[in-house]
Amino acid sequence: MSEQAKPTARQSADATRRNEDSRRAILRGAFELAGETGYAKLTIEAIAARAGVGKQTIYRWWPSKGAVLLDAFLMLSEADDEEAALPDTGDLEADLKLVLRATVAELADPRFDLPLRGLTSAIMHDQVLAEAYVQRLQGPVDDLKRRRLAAAQAAGELAEDLDLDVAIAMIWGPLVDRWLLRTGPLTAEFADHVVEYALRGLRANRPGSAAPRK
Repeated sequence: MSEQAKPTARQSADATRRNEDSRRAILRGAFELAGETGYAKLTIEAIAARAGVGKQTIYRWWPSKGAVLLDAFLMLSEADDEEAALPDTGDLEADLKLVLRATVAELADPRFDLPLRGLTSAIMHDQVLAEAYVQRLQGPVDDLKRRRLAAAQAAGELAEDLDLDVAIAMIWGPLVDRWLLRTGPLTAEFADHVVEYALRGLRANRPGSAAPRK
């Protein structure tokens, strides 16, 4: 290649910026379409048309529409939480209620409902995508939960021999189950009750521990 034909640093930077702009347009398009049409009707062709790119560009970067949607959620989570952490005011019950109420609000948001259901469906049928989801999205989120519960454990709020992974399942699992299976209304009040009942079993044994509100 002649010196004249070699790409300059400016040209390389422009190409990188164009690629990043295209990537973000694809991810936004996939997220929007999943919310408008549902995952079953979501196609690579439709994503490409929404993003203004060729479908081969998408296939070059992602193996499936589920993989595109996973990266769309990752892009959203990166924008929301650069230094994510669960609140730690010293009052575990209040902190967990705040977090679970926010979770309820997000699951009830129509912008997130269909895309998240679509991603969940894709994960159920794609082992590779499921592993990527755990490693890149669910795993880091669970680490935040685990750190907050470990701090409460160190402060004597939770039992010393508590399995933190089981505790996470007990606290967050009922919300996901009710949302996914539509077994009942997903409300802030339900989130509060979940926290109260979960902590009743997870707290360090103390005489006179209060029972959850009825």
